[in-house]
Amino acid sequence: MNPIEQFQAEVEQNIARLGADTSLKQASLDWMLQTGAAGAYTYNFSWMGRPIIQYPQDMVAMQELIWAIKPDLIIETGIAHGGSLIMNASLLALLDLCEAQEQGRVLDPRKPARQVLGIDIDIRAHNREAIESHPMAARIQMLQGSSVDPALVAQVKDIASKYQRVLVSLDSNHTHEHVLAELEAYAPLVSVGSYCVVFDTVVEDMPPELCEGRPWGPGNSPLTAAREYLAGHPEFEVDRNIEHKLLITVAREGFLRRVG
Repeated sequence: MNPIEQFQAEVEQNIARLGADTSLKQASLDWMLQTGAAGAYTYNFSWMGRPIIQYPQDMVAMQELIWAIKPDLIIETGIAHGGSLIMNASLLALLDLCEAQEQGRVLDPRKPARQVLGIDIDIRAHNREAIESHPMAARIQMLQGSSVDPALVAQVKDIASKYQRVLVSLDSNHTHEHVLAELEAYAPLVSVGSYCVVFDTVVEDMPPELCEGRPWGPGNSPLTAAREYLAGHPEFEVDRNIEHKLLITVAREGFLRRVG
């Protein structure tokens, strides 16, 4: 075994050990509930100047997925301040740059090969302006409307049909009904070997008082929707290895890999 393979084997063993440590997983969840749900910890971070409202661990996980999958299109529901759009667009830009260098091509920044498609029911004017004036703007397309509106879904499917490798990220309305409808609409667009990432499955683990005033909560969450969807769609499976590696993640059981 060469040194690179040996290091990777050690990493895999470490991930397995972390995944089997139930007390550590509970401590990680307790920390998340204190810092995130109650303390707005995720508001502290940005990517290339835009608030991203994610845990750094989940940001790293998305980077790893994007590098491994090399998607041509990333579809995101939920835009907020646009940090996730910017991050994913910048990572796609790096993929294009690496491929151009390998092939001896010169990139035309006005015609990026890879794109991010963001969907939100309410793209606020100041956020739209900031995203559209960002250096990554050429790689980003935004659609305003309900992510489960049939007309909008049809528009997204038309856009996705022009790309070979597709990754999906769901992070909008967190009710069971809405997330299940998003899964039915967008998970089929995911290419084999790629992922549909369902964010905020952690809602299922929150004390009910932390969800007060919200239309979602334990028993009515992205996790309950993901479990129902998986029950009828064997072409997807939960990649537990990712959450075992991260420990801190809002997407427990939410990294859905398409295997067929």
